[in-house]
Amino acid sequence: MKEFIFKIWRFLWKILFIFFCFSLLLVVLYRFVPVPFTWLMLQRCVEQKMNGKSMHLEKKWIPVENISPAIVQAVVASEDNNFMSHWGFDFEAIEKALKRNETAKKKIGASTISQQTAKNVFLWPGRSWIRKGFEVYFTLAIELVWSKKRIMEVYLNVIEMGDGIYGVHAAAGKYFGKTASGLTQSESALIAAILPSPRKWSPVRPGSFLLKRQNFILRNMNNIGPVDLK
Repeated sequence: MKEFIFKIWRFLWKILFIFFCFSLLLVVLYRFVPVPFTWLMLQRCVEQKMNGKSMHLEKKWIPVENISPAIVQAVVASEDNNFMSHWGFDFEAIEKALKRNETAKKKIGASTISQQTAKNVFLWPGRSWIRKGFEVYFTLAIELVWSKKRIMEVYLNVIEMGDGIYGVHAAAGKYFGKTASGLTQSESALIAAILPSPRKWSPVRPGSFLLKRQNFILRNMNNIGPVDLK
């Protein structure tokens, strides 16, 4: 019996070691090369096919130098005010969210841009403690291996920004007929405003709620100032 348990234990350690090596290799690789696809992109394509629609996926990788500083500022103002100062987790925001969720009917999260990037690039969609554990691991990994500039670059290139629309370049072309480098502060705030539900809301037809979010983001952009990526 002891020998059997030892074999199981050794097998699990081998699996863990292989996972660690492979995951670290991916983290290092994506520090330098574009992310070709994400699990969410694959899932959305399968959903489109199963619903009888043609598969639609618009994305184009562009370096962060070719992205308007306004959209960088907008997503930080909207999603993660302390992006440049934390190490992947904003514990102050987490504490506030936990206190609010104790009494609020509508629950809110406190995921940072680093967490969202780790989730989008390396993990499957969904909610579970197992996936959350992997999210913590990959968030720490990219914070250690990547720069803040690289995290933002990957985030703005892979994030879902509409039905079949991924990345800020595709969103800028789809919604405003321009490249990501030409986005204004107002347009950037409107794109950032749809991120909680990008397939439900559209910057082309913003309702009163979306316009309120846009105005809030614009005010917060003024409060935090330009984001100096390093």
